Amino acid sequence: MPLSVFDRARRAGLMLALMAAAPAFAQDVSWAQWGIDPSVLAADGRDLLRRAPDASIDGLFQAVHASAQSPQDARVLCTLFDPQAERSIAGYNAIAAQLGEASRTHFATAVADLVIAAAQSPRQPFDAATAQQALKAAGVRAALLDDGFVAGLNGGDHDARCRSVGALLDAVQARPLAERAAVTRLLLSEGLNYLAAANAGPGTR
Repeated sequence: MPLSVFDRARRAGLMLALMAAAPAFAQDVSWAQWGIDPSVLAADGRDLLRRAPDASIDGLFQAVHASAQSPQDARVLCTLFDPQAERSIAGYNAIAAQLGEASRTHFATAVADLVIAAAQSPRQPFDAATAQQALKAAGVRAALLDDGFVAGLNGGDHDARCRSVGALLDAVQARPLAERAAVTRLLLSEGLNYLAAANAGPGTR
């Protein structure tokens, strides 16, 4: 399995879940209404990821997987995997704005659940190497079930790439909750790292 498959997955990751939910949630809900100290949102997002239980992390994955079932939203999500995609806060927000209302609401609910659960939980055990192996196993499974999976991810055809992304999401969805959460936590963590490096400027990646 070419490394670029997983490099693209890390870079696009599931950061869209956070970027998509923020505008919708900010417009419709007061943090105080949920009993959340707004200062929690100013904390390092990595700490939220470390504290969020598997079930709430999986909620983010389920939001992404559900959106991928909609042809319109799937096309929006797949733009994150295009080589020329702008992976910045502005870029994520522009993509988020194109999602359907149902997807934005689903993301908003998932993020709200994650923030609440993380605020009430201790740090969770996490093994990045195990999560990496689970991601690779999902990629191998997707390749076995779809002959065009690898070519789709690495080729220049947007529609083929989108189908391959969907196949990878389906392969992860088929795994137990603990594995799905581990993969999601890995991708979110590395997505945060990539975004931080991008915002820091050239020479940091």
